[in-house]
Amino acid sequence: MTKNINYIFLFARVAIALGFLSAVADRFGIWTLLLGSENVVWGNMESFTAYTGVLLPWVPKSFLPLFAWTATIAEIVLGVLLLIGFQKRLVALVSGILLLTFALAMVTALNVKAPFDYSVFAAAACAFLLYKENDSKVGK
Repeated sequence: MTKNINYIFLFARVAIALGFLSAVADRFGIWTLLLGSENVVWGNMESFTAYTGVLLPWVPKSFLPLFAWTATIAEIVLGVLLLIGFQKRLVALVSGILLLTFALAMVTALNVKAPFDYSVFAAAACAFLLYKENDSKVGK
């Protein structure tokens, strides 16, 4: 039995997964080791936690590590699940919600331009399209 692979949806899954995992690699200093500190956004978890405080100014400072680590763990789990294709629809939906949450936090805390510069809305839209993948096969 041959399984048809939709390479467009596979590409979307891998792109979102690698986006999540690349951001995590940045926080863990992996990109700094490979590319140097001038080519990274955060470089370490401490800097990412501070950035979390910028996006969530209403969160008490003592809770910022919890939010930063929650986002990081979510991105690791979602990234890996997207790569292996486990529960694709559910993981795509949760990924879209997480990305949209990031985008809205950036709009409210920074400016409307920021999530567009980092393609966060585009990534969220891509995740929601992945969620609808099975719907696109109806009647075909």
